[in-house]
Parts: sequence; structure tokens; C-alpha cells
Amino acid sequence: MSKFKQLFGDKKPIISMVHLLPMPGSPLYDADAGIDGIVAAARKDLTALQEADVDAVMFGNENDRPYELKVDIASTAAMAYVIGQLRNEIKKPFGVNVLWDPMSTVALATATGASFVREIFTGTYASDMGPWTPNAGEALRYRNRLGRDDLVMLYNVSAEFADSMDKRPLADRARSAVFSSIPDAVLVSGAITGEAAEMTDLKSVKEKVTDTPVLANTGVRHNTVADILEIADGCIVGSSLKVDGNTWNPVDPERAKEFMQIVKAARGG
Repeated sequence: MSKFKQLFGDKKPIISMVHLLPMPGSPLYDADAGIDGIVAAARKDLTALQEADVDAVMFGNENDRPYELKVDIASTAAMAYVIGQLRNEIKKPFGVNVLWDPMSTVALATATGASFVREIFTGTYASDMGPWTPNAGEALRYRNRLGRDDLVMLYNVSAEFADSMDKRPLADRARSAVFSSIPDAVLVSGAITGEAAEMTDLKSVKEKVTDTPVLANTGVRHNTVADILEIADGCIVGSSLKVDGNTWNPVDPERAKEFMQIVKAARGG
């Protein structure tokens, strides 16, 4: 049985984002609210998502703009502190994503006991952050050196805020990444956070990648999730569950509950 199936079972999981407030050292950090303010906001979002009965949660530093390809140690350490403060309140499987740094993401997962990670692990991109050349071999070897060969690895194969310099069709790049770099699941994204992946991209990747789960990674909304789950093996959702559907707002408990009601109907209960 695959590690993905061991973690999520047969259902098509909904992984919901806890977007942490800006970390210390990032330009948007609120020094007056401090680290306690980050913990308090994360706690509210976590509570709302778990009460909506999402299948899993993922903690990410979406607010640490401008993004970095090698993240400040302070950001990773602060994220570990925040998750540690909430650890006893987390009732669902949880994952982490330190944008856009695979090594920091794996380190954070090890420190916090996360079950899964999401990152850009493969490919070559021209991006807002400059040339982007992640190294899956390095990241997976680091994972195993840290004793976390159980960690479920979610590979985003269509990087946001970037254009692939590899001009093979996305489905071919995804199939190649599965062969060469052994992801536990493949993610298909839109151009930026909160923007939906093209359904044609999702379909083409799913048709080529038959033995590895394929998830929609961005822009999944109340009026599209049922159609997406007809194709994809699950999805990651953030912005759609926020107040007014705005990425930077807190989670809206009612929107989250309504979303999961739609999902459960689409999954047959």
C-alpha cells in the first residue's frame, strides 16, 4: 500500500491550509502582535477547519513575502514554535510547507512530527524569485538522513509565480518526475496562489500519471470542487475557505463547513 493511501485511506482528501501570519524577519511581520499573535491567529484557523471536518491541515508561510528560495532560519524556527504551541490541539493529519525551500520544509516536518510535506522538488523555472532549480535527490536523501522515510512527499509540478524552462508538456514532465524522483503524490497548480489549475492540465496529468495520486493544488472553489474531484484524487484548498474568499483573510467557519458539505456529497457521504 502506498504511503499516501496509508495516510488518507480511500477517500479523496481535502487538505486545508493554515496560512500563518508573517514570520519574524519578513517585511510584513507585525512586531506589535509578535509571535503570540501568530499563534492566536493560527489557532482560530485550525479550530475552524477541524470543526468543518476537513481531512487534513497544512501549515504554510504564505504571508512571508517577498518569497525566498532559501528561507531565513528564523522563519523555519518560528514556524516550528507556532506548530509546537498548537500540537496538542491538532486532531487531523497535518503537513507543512516552507515556501519555497524543500530542505527547510523537510527539516520543519521532522521537528514538528508532520505526516506530509508539499513543495517544488523538481524542474527548472524562471521565477519571481530568480532562477529556480530544486533538487529532489538532495531533499529525499535529507529526509532519510533525518529518519523520516515515512514522510509523505507531495510534489507540485507546475510552480506558481514561475514559468517552466522545460518546455515538455506538463503531463510529460509529471510522468518523468514520477519515474525519476519518486513522489508520493503529484500536484497541479494555477499560475499564482488562489488561481485554479486548468482542467485540461489536471486531466492530462491524471491520464499520464496513472499509479500516483494527482491532486489539484490551487484555486479549488465551492462551485468547482465536485467537478475537480471527478478527475483528481483530492485537493488542497486555502483561499476559498477564507472570509470573502480572500487569501489574506482568516478562515471563515461557515464557508469551510459549506465547502465540506459539498465535498461529502460529491464523495457520496
